Amino acid sequence: MSAALSIAASAVDPGLLALPGSTALAEWPSRDIVWLPKGLSRHLVRFANLSGRVVAIKETTAEMARREYEMLGSLTRMDVPCVERVAVIDGRGDASGAPLPAALVTAHLKFALPYRALFTQTLRPHTASRLVDALALLLVRLHTMGFFWGDVSLSNTLFRRDAGAFAAYLVDAETGELHEAGLTHGQREHDLDVARTNIAGEIMDLEAGGRLEGGVDAVAVADGIVSSYRSLWSALTDKETFATNEAWRITERVRRLNDIGFDIGEMSIETERDGTRVSITPKVVDAGYHQRRLLRLTGLDVEENQARRLLNDLDEFRARVSRLGSDEEMVAHEWLTRVFEPVVKAIPFELRAKLEPAEVFHQLLEHRWYMSQARGESVPLAESLASYIDDVLRHRRDEATVMGPPETMALTVVSDAAADDSGSGEVDWRDLV
Repeated sequence: MSAALSIAASAVDPGLLALPGSTALAEWPSRDIVWLPKGLSRHLVRFANLSGRVVAIKETTAEMARREYEMLGSLTRMDVPCVERVAVIDGRGDASGAPLPAALVTAHLKFALPYRALFTQTLRPHTASRLVDALALLLVRLHTMGFFWGDVSLSNTLFRRDAGAFAAYLVDAETGELHEAGLTHGQREHDLDVARTNIAGEIMDLEAGGRLEGGVDAVAVADGIVSSYRSLWSALTDKETFATNEAWRITERVRRLNDIGFDIGEMSIETERDGTRVSITPKVVDAGYHQRRLLRLTGLDVEENQARRLLNDLDEFRARVSRLGSDEEMVAHEWLTRVFEPVVKAIPFELRAKLEPAEVFHQLLEHRWYMSQARGESVPLAESLASYIDDVLRHRRDEATVMGPPETMALTVVSDAAADDSGSGEVDWRDLV
């Protein structure tokens, strides 16, 4: 006889009891399944509707489910980009009383896609490099926090667009370990070696399926995570020595770290006995420098590259309206209400599932720049917006929810009207600055 049903959840959701828990996940009826593209997994994973949102359900052992649930909670508290834990369901049994595997439930990350779904037909070299760079940055963030992943791969990662690049999110944490004392060199190298091997295999799998554009070298792509990781790790942790009359290099080091999205909470500075040389070593490095600044100024919570782009536009707005001496928070509020929000509200309701608002704004700025270059003069934002909506955005697939039929998992455009219920979206474009 099966044990009593047990649910451990991060928040009370009665919808968990409505899931067909007495049926093996492989046999769930189609009415309970949401067909989303997913990465490769050693466990069976299905997507389902839960109280108006999409969740991922993975069958595994009770011990592994609880361990991963706790690990995701720890990573979330550390502000690591990862999927949100929802619940662990244990004590499941079928109609005859036979026990069923435990299930880990996590929230589907809206606007995030597995690497296989980020291209329509073939993977281009530039896209492959950007994916690997995003994964390298995520791995560096995890390692600086003492997290040993153990199974680094593209399949265990979700990707969101980030102003021309990608932001990577950890999906599978069942092999992960947190080490308060930090990771050893050997542990970091082990993760890198696993990453390189897995990525090479994943790219070769695409090649075997005819989904690799000519010129993409699977081994070279896999090697890219090693070089990208080591470059980032060096920038964050290397000790730097310079003459005492070159103190400006301390500021330069901080700015370089800010440029790649990291901030310094503490720095170790040592001088030689004769006072001729100074050595500096970053002590506490936090990711998300531009994200935190934009969030503080505007309340917008976006990806790091998107935040950098929005902050650049905010600074240009500040100069354009001659408010250089004004309070930064006041200017940011004016930019938010006069520039960013009108653009978001001007997007037709039926197109709002195409991209996140911050990504739309970034692409609009790119579109405006190309239009201005072609015309030889600055194009008004309102005119650029109309052109972008009709010529670019309208022809993109929706990425809030990308779905496919169960037989082939072919990607199909599905509008997600629930993505934004803030109104009709009509705005007078003449009001845009």
